[in-house]
Amino acid sequence: MAAGGVRLAVVEGENALFLDEILDDAPSTLQVLLDRGPDELDRVRAMSEAAFRQGAETAPISDLDFDSAVLTPPAVIAIGLNYSAHSSELKLKADQAPTVFTLWPNSLNGHLRTTTWPRALSEAIDYEAELGVIIGTAAHDVSEDEALDYVFGYTVVNDITARDIQYSEAQWTRCKSFDGFTPTGPVVVTADEVPDPQDLRITTVLDGHMMQDSSTGLMVRSVAKLVSYLSRSTTLLPGTLISTGSPGGAGYSRDPQVFLRDRSTVTVAVSGIGELTTHCRMF
Repeated sequence: MAAGGVRLAVVEGENALFLDEILDDAPSTLQVLLDRGPDELDRVRAMSEAAFRQGAETAPISDLDFDSAVLTPPAVIAIGLNYSAHSSELKLKADQAPTVFTLWPNSLNGHLRTTTWPRALSEAIDYEAELGVIIGTAAHDVSEDEALDYVFGYTVVNDITARDIQYSEAQWTRCKSFDGFTPTGPVVVTADEVPDPQDLRITTVLDGHMMQDSSTGLMVRSVAKLVSYLSRSTTLLPGTLISTGSPGGAGYSRDPQVFLRDRSTVTVAVSGIGELTTHCRMF
């Protein structure tokens, strides 16, 4: 995001090329690009590659503000208990079918943004590093073998959770949907740049301390399995974000417990995709 509002950019290395500087009818957001169909990605890619080659003016990404990787997704679908270590440490039983719930759009937040919550609601706020999957074309009843063909790209998600509320209510949506509780980003990496989504390191660093360090290869259900499973009952529309679950190392399970506090800084990362940092304020 740049001064004046949200602008969609292509990132190469440490520089960003704003599409509205090379295209008169540039998509203003990722959702607009996806809604225009697969040919729009081909056009944007060709034009941006040519612009980079020709030395078009770019902006250092260090000078930019970031919004959520997805702004107006048709749905945000979260998967719980998708790593055995995490379900075990929370003392929650992983069912034969995936644990599926939704996140409210007000929870979306961007890289380097601040997430704020009232102390009176919860002081047991936990981090959860997750791989985010963004659907590119409508997927309905797709097989596991073809499921990844419907994925546009990947991002990083921090599924921030109020643990005390999670254990006091039967449904998990509210405890994970406080304002700003779903940071995503910093970028979206297109699927062709991620040869195997099950071969990625996933980590969390809280105030300088490594808290989670695992691999997406340890998912109970792979990205392909999840996309196929979800598509059986509902059409996954372009722009849908699927947050695929968190590995072991949650603060709730530690002795003593470790939670996000006022002025904490938490960075969740997925190799090959990026590092997503959130500043915390509790009042």
